[in-house]
Order: sequence, then structure tokens, then C-alpha cells
Amino acid sequence: MTTPPVSLTATHHAAERREAARALLRTPLLTARSHPDELALVRRHAPGLKGMFATVLGYPLVVEASFARLVKAPLSEDAPVRAARRSSGGEFTARVYSYLALVCAGLLAPDAGEQVLLSALVDQLRADAAIAGLVIDDTLAERRNLVAAIDLLVAWGVLEETDGTVAGWGERKDEALLTINRALLPHLLALPVHALDSPGELRAGTPESLEQPRRSLRRKLVENPLVRREDLTNAERDALSRERTEISRMLEESFGLTLEVRAEGALCFDPDDEMSDIAFPGTGTVRQAALLLLNELITRAVPRGGPRAILDGRQVAGLSCPWSVVSDVLAELAERHHTAWSADYVSNLDRLREDIVALLEDVRLADVSSDALVVRPCAARYRPDPHRAPAKSRARVRLDAAKPCPGSPALFDEEN
Repeated sequence: MTTPPVSLTATHHAAERREAARALLRTPLLTARSHPDELALVRRHAPGLKGMFATVLGYPLVVEASFARLVKAPLSEDAPVRAARRSSGGEFTARVYSYLALVCAGLLAPDAGEQVLLSALVDQLRADAAIAGLVIDDTLAERRNLVAAIDLLVAWGVLEETDGTVAGWGERKDEALLTINRALLPHLLALPVHALDSPGELRAGTPESLEQPRRSLRRKLVENPLVRREDLTNAERDALSRERTEISRMLEESFGLTLEVRAEGALCFDPDDEMSDIAFPGTGTVRQAALLLLNELITRAVPRGGPRAILDGRQVAGLSCPWSVVSDVLAELAERHHTAWSADYVSNLDRLREDIVALLEDVRLADVSSDALVVRPCAARYRPDPHRAPAKSRARVRLDAAKPCPGSPALFDEEN
């Protein structure tokens, strides 16, 4: 058997490490039960991955036999909200977040064993809640809130349904036995509990990230669908301008992402179309209507280079569309496409507008002011153009990395 050339082996190892890094960005908590293949790849390249994440993004990486945990830094205030979600898709409410914290506290109790009856865990939770001044009623709605919190821990691999199910307890109070992943549990928080003086410290930026604008810029590019120049610090803007080539090389080598820089900001996208948790455009009435709404608003306004809108008292790059215009355009589109759109949405255009706006905010294509929808320049990339971009190549905007539409119109401002 001949030994493979060193260059081929190095290339293969680099490709494997990049795939492992992408897996961690998609799912920062990998367990042997939920992602066995990805975890095996991470463990194989653990030393290189730890060094790369520490250098490029400043993220600690914990790798154990049964799990890998990428500890991300708090997101910047301008980043889209990443809410925890129920299995049904609905976002967690403040109540469910409180239950999640109480459940974790109960599991961390010194006398907690390797397994726990769900009824005993709930009793402990209610006792802890009473101390904190929180009353938990024994109603079906409250049990479902508890189930949502516990289900998330099951999905993360912190808990395993050994006998019975969490859903069965929520609906009928059937008993369930849960096994606790004690090795993983302490790593759910970014900092150890004993090191915290207040919960707010979990959201505070680390001092070293504030002193390293290149690192904080790379974090924003990797974590956000796009980065607006107005949301960067002066030091980050300077790094983007001076070190664009080096940043682009580093992001491509580390994560397989491609950097595109324009006058109003930057977009870091995934050519392989894999790192997605929100698709845009996509199927369904909301996504189709949002795409058509953007196109119609931009077409009617015929924006030129450098349009400006007022948002939160400051001037920003964008097209200000009064809510009355947005509603009128949406009504026209609903009339035109009523046979293709969901009847529930066509009969309730206020709800459709609300869901469209929420989607556009999530993917950072628009912002909301009291009197207008501010369409951002990047929205021009996603205008339908059948002569230049086939349907199969339509873009998918992602919270982890966004992909622009091949062949679509440029952003409002010209590239630097």
C-alpha cells in the first residue's frame, strides 16, 4: 500500500475540519445520540477545531466522549432574535423560559441522581418557584408550558425519556422516568453558575472581544445574515475596509463561507446552501407574499443610489414605505394571487402583513418604524428576475449564513 501524498492528506484533513466546524455552527450542541457522525468528526479534529474557534471567533469548544459544546458569545443588539421554540414551532414565552431555568436548577441540585421521576422533578420545580415568588397552577396550559421546557432539554440531549414520555405527563399526568446527562448539564450556560453574580453577566460581552474588533467583526459576519456598515463600530469598519481579503480567506478556509462586501455592508453566505434555519425565498404563502411585496415596493419607488430613511431617530440606508402603502400593495397582491395563497391569510390580511414583517425582520431585509416599513438595500438582491436567475437558484437567507440570489440585481449602492 502506498502512502498518500502529504498534500492530499492535508487537504482531506482541512476539508473534514471545515465540515466539523460547519456542523458546530449549525448545531452548537452535538451529542452521541442526536448527531453521532458529526460528533465523531469533531472529536477526530478536536485540537485543531479548538484552536481555530478560539482564534477566529473567540469561542471556547468543549469536546467530551458523549458531546461537543461550542460556547458562543452573546449576540450583538442589532442581531435578529433567536428565540427558543416549541416542537410545534411557536416561540417560547417568558413563562416557558422561567420553567426552563427552574428545571435546570432542579437537575443541578446536589441530591439529584442519574435518573428522576418527572413528577418528582415537577414537585421540586414548584417548590423552587414558590421560593422565587412564581405560582405554577396545575392546569393543562401550564403543564404544556412545562412540557415545552423539558422537551427542549430532551432535544438537546440533557434529558432522555427512559420510561414513559414527557408528552404523556403533560396531557394525562402519566408518569415518566428521565435519565440525566450529568456531564453535559453544567455546560448549558456560557459561564459556570458559581462564577455568576447576576444573570445579566451571561449577556455581557467579554472584555477581550471589545478590544479585538477583527474578531468581533468575524463573529457578526458568521452569525448574522448580513452586517450593515452603520451597525459596525469605527474599528470594525476599518478592519472590514483594510483587511477584507484576509477576512474573506479566513472565513472560507474555516467555514466554507463566501464574503461579499458592498457600500452599505457585507454578506457572508454559504455556496453549498446547507447552513440554514430560515429559508427565504421559500414555499408557503408568507414567503411568497413577502418576496412579491418587496419587489412591488422597490419597483414602484424606483430607488437610486443611496436612498435614506429615518429609523429610531437616525438616518439609515433604506426605502421608507408608509404602512398605508404596504397594506394597499399587499391587498392588490392578495387579489391577484388569491387562488395560490392560503385562504386563511387572504381573508385576514392584517395577520398576513404581521407575519411577513416578522419574517423580513428575521432575515434583516427590512426594519419597522412607527409609520413605515423600512426596506433595506439588500432586499433588491431577492427581486424576481426570471430572465437572469432560474427558479432553482433562488436564494436562501440564513441566520447563520446568508446566500444571495445568483444573477439578481445589485444592491442599491455600488460595490466598494
